[in-house]
Amino acid sequence: MMDTNIKIAKTDSEILGCFEVMKELRPQLVVGNFIARIRQQEGEGYQLCYLVEENKPLAVAGFRLGHNLAWGRFLYVDDLVTLASYRSRGYGSKLLAWLLEYAVKENCDQFHLDSGVWRAEAHRFYEREGMELSSYHFRKILQSST
Repeated sequence: MMDTNIKIAKTDSEILGCFEVMKELRPQLVVGNFIARIRQQEGEGYQLCYLVEENKPLAVAGFRLGHNLAWGRFLYVDDLVTLASYRSRGYGSKLLAWLLEYAVKENCDQFHLDSGVWRAEAHRFYEREGMELSSYHFRKILQSST
């Protein structure tokens, strides 16, 4: 059963309420264009979900559903973060479990995310949650995205 403290941000107010949490993962974000950037990504299938406790978002995740030849139907997590002062209290596990349940409900074959190589603590969390390291991700920056 889906956690009722977790929902998908639909309104501008709900999206903006996720900003402070998301900024911990993406410090380059600017509050003034956060809603517009989320709305742009929504046009490409992105969804933003959040876990509320103590009347505020404590953990957020951005994700998308898709299809490709390698994975079939998949749920890909773009962003997953818990407020630093609330980590190690189970909020990230609850949000990850919700995402996995959502992927099953949406008939996904696989569940994927990338994590920066320097985020060792996050890697331990993902492994504890039953995920496996399965590939390297390569990039080449072509222009600034800010």
